[in-house]
Amino acid sequence: MKKQHTWTFKRIMKTAMITAGLFGAMQTVPALADSLHTAKEGDTFYTLSKQYGVSMDKLITANPSVKATNIYEGLSITIPDDSNSDNSNSTKAAAPEVKAASTSPAAILPTLNVLADQKIVEAWGKSFNYSKTVDVKASAYSSAPSENGGYGAVDFYGNPLKLGTIAVDPKVIPLGTKVLVTGHSHDGLPKKAFVATATDIGGAIKGKRIDIFIPGSPSFVNQFGYQEVKLYVLK
Repeated sequence: MKKQHTWTFKRIMKTAMITAGLFGAMQTVPALADSLHTAKEGDTFYTLSKQYGVSMDKLITANPSVKATNIYEGLSITIPDDSNSDNSNSTKAAAPEVKAASTSPAAILPTLNVLADQKIVEAWGKSFNYSKTVDVKASAYSSAPSENGGYGAVDFYGNPLKLGTIAVDPKVIPLGTKVLVTGHSHDGLPKKAFVATATDIGGAIKGKRIDIFIPGSPSFVNQFGYQEVKLYVLK
């Protein structure tokens, strides 16, 4: 009987210690903390702000190296804790969140405004100086080996393909040229406009033609088809 009581006592003590340990861990680990989101096709700061209930200003500030026009599949995005901006009063903390949701989205909504007389194009809240425009026929390609000549998912310079990579005819658009692509339509690309760099070439890309890299499966990318787009050659 004594041995049985001793075992029961130990079990009670062990349970108490585990409970205390869990309680202590709950006290020491923050209930809310920054987390990482792995971007998927179609993600934007706007959709992520809605998904996580985070103000857009804080989301952009937490990701200084991520461009709103260059969010691609597999990219790690920091999701800041925006639910307790005022620890002293939970009611006060809720108010800024409502305001942010109603006003912040306008800051990164897809927009395009051209000031032709000043050679300025405005997109996504930013202004770009451009030297000229070029109307081209665009297609799209993925990272599939069959679409990259067996060289792997890299551009002409050997850099990994990413959203913002385009293949060009260097005789028309020199390699290294930065452009603002407009007039396109595809779920894998930022709406209205996005900045791209001519760092790739292709056997079929001759004359006023470009091939736009889009992250995703070949079937998803092929939905792009052929489209007439306008390029603003950035200074």
